[in-house]
Amino acid sequence: MIINSEFARELALDLLKIDAVILRPNDPFTWTSGWNSPIYCDNRLTLIYPELRSKIADHLAGFIKNRYPDVDVITGTATAGIPHAAWVAERLAKPMAYVRGKAKAHGLTSQIEGGVKKEQSTVIIEDLISTGGSVIAVKEVLEFVGARVVGAASIFTYGFDVANEHFVAEGLEVASLTDYNTLLDVAIENGYIDESDLGILNQWRENPDTWPR
Repeated sequence: MIINSEFARELALDLLKIDAVILRPNDPFTWTSGWNSPIYCDNRLTLIYPELRSKIADHLAGFIKNRYPDVDVITGTATAGIPHAAWVAERLAKPMAYVRGKAKAHGLTSQIEGGVKKEQSTVIIEDLISTGGSVIAVKEVLEFVGARVVGAASIFTYGFDVANEHFVAEGLEVASLTDYNTLLDVAIENGYIDESDLGILNQWRENPDTWPR
């Protein structure tokens, strides 16, 4: 689900302008997963730009305020979701937490920092959704301690079928500020790619794990 279609286009252009998203249909990147990809997304670059990161936080906070007005805690994914979760929590005057990839091996061996109590409701903030695995992993950690995950929101999503299937199976509503389809449309409109590149980009989107064959 896209939160606001008009802002989705504005944000897609912003991400292209700062090279947070780079499209290289004829010179693909290799992800850590081993997938070949004509797109690289690094939303950590939004941290450099105060006006942009503020717009992102405003729209995420506005969505959560309208959709989940009684949520107790805002939870970020480690590490890229942490700063955005903090800014959203600040705007909503809510407690903030984040979930580590694994429990610390020292001190209190915590995996959840900041804290979400049993039966408290929370929304997960993620910067980027690909397969959805990191959001589901955070959801499982939170539910293990008795928290209620009522939804999740991200800056960008590729909209992969596998992610949507995971979210449906988990009964988790996930919303995003912008997505791959919007990005391609904006990229063509502003000369970042040619229409002739769409075939390659759409082929990857349909079969990202086996592209190129």
